[in-house]
Amino acid sequence: MAEESDKPLKDERPPTLWQTAFSVLAAFFGVQSRSNRERDFSRGKASHFIILGLVMTVVFIAIVVLAVKFALRQAGV
Repeated sequence: MAEESDKPLKDERPPTLWQTAFSVLAAFFGVQSRSNRERDFSRGKASHFIILGLVMTVVFIAIVVLAVKFALRQAGV
């Protein structure tokens, strides 16, 4: 039990991948809780949010393009 001091406290750990993804999704919609925003700015790495944000943007654009193509095909255009 002497090694417990080597482990970072729960409040000191960086956000997990799921927490980062949730924060990026919340940013897409413009909603974010104060505690999550403070966690992101105090413990998160900007590069993680930027990369995940770019990936999610590309996925969103691909979904919109596919939805438009599907709608046009169903309309007979």
